[in-house]
Amino acid sequence: MPVVETTYGGVPALTMTRGDYQAILLPEKGGNLVSFRDTAKNYRFIREPLEDMERFERSPIRFGIPILFPPNRYEDGRFTAAGQSYELPVNEESTHNHIHGFLYRAEWPVVGQGEDGRETFVEIRQDIDQSHPMYAHWPHAFSISVLYALSEDGLRQQVRIVNHSDRPMPCMLGFHTALNVPFAEGSDKDDYVFTATIGERWELSDRKLPTGRFQPLNEGEQRIAHGGISPFFEPMDNHYTARPVEGHNRMVLTDRRLGVKLVYDVGLRYRHWMIWNDGAGGEFFCPEPQTNMVNAPNTGLPDDVSGFVLLAPSETWEEECRFYVENA
Repeated sequence: MPVVETTYGGVPALTMTRGDYQAILLPEKGGNLVSFRDTAKNYRFIREPLEDMERFERSPIRFGIPILFPPNRYEDGRFTAAGQSYELPVNEESTHNHIHGFLYRAEWPVVGQGEDGRETFVEIRQDIDQSHPMYAHWPHAFSISVLYALSEDGLRQQVRIVNHSDRPMPCMLGFHTALNVPFAEGSDKDDYVFTATIGERWELSDRKLPTGRFQPLNEGEQRIAHGGISPFFEPMDNHYTARPVEGHNRMVLTDRRLGVKLVYDVGLRYRHWMIWNDGAGGEFFCPEPQTNMVNAPNTGLPDDVSGFVLLAPSETWEEECRFYVENA
């Protein structure tokens, strides 16, 4: 069968297989896609929690592809948009901010699975209304669906958000994507360099919120944009604008020993990046696409700068991301 119901670390899981590719989704654990592998070459692209499920329960953002709605930090958990005030729980005591939204720990119902010719797929969806815990903080009826599809070309992610309420709704989305370094058996972290379509770096305050000013890129960051550098060249918890190249907004992680590139093409509607490498620890790093900059509705910046989006009643927002492999 193209989609198999199984368990992963004792948790209900759905395993998709297409050719040499395999992906594993945990619907009950934040709808997190915790594994993407090339089983023939033994490439494991995503940082998996299988050997550390206890830590995954404590900190799921360190594994897989957590779904962040809204992404990253919001000052004191408060903002106002289109005349509506929002109060989010302050869940990062060190900064007194709200961080990472409501859905990366939620149980996601499966609304579709199977194959349709060239792809094997699973679709999950949250339908938010007054009965949903998120509604108390985000008082809108809306739906968000995430489809993961495997083909011989790699992994595709399609997100669709629909505002079912009668008022404009903030639409702020990101992914805390955790990538293994190395992803290939027999390679070492020192075999790897990456590039990303970063533009300018936002200055962050001691509360890790944008000041509205830019900082110059250092020499290493310039190599992120042009040429490539180790994901661990320095500790990174950095926030950037996205600057697409040749119509693509992407991160490319290259194994120089094998001459193989993992491409993460995140789509043009993700207007900003966070790049975090866990203090340059040398095991994984997170190139995190976001539609909006951190704390967007509180920055006072124009929406076309902050990336802040308001969905009109009945309006739909959609975007696609892809993972695929190329020869270097």
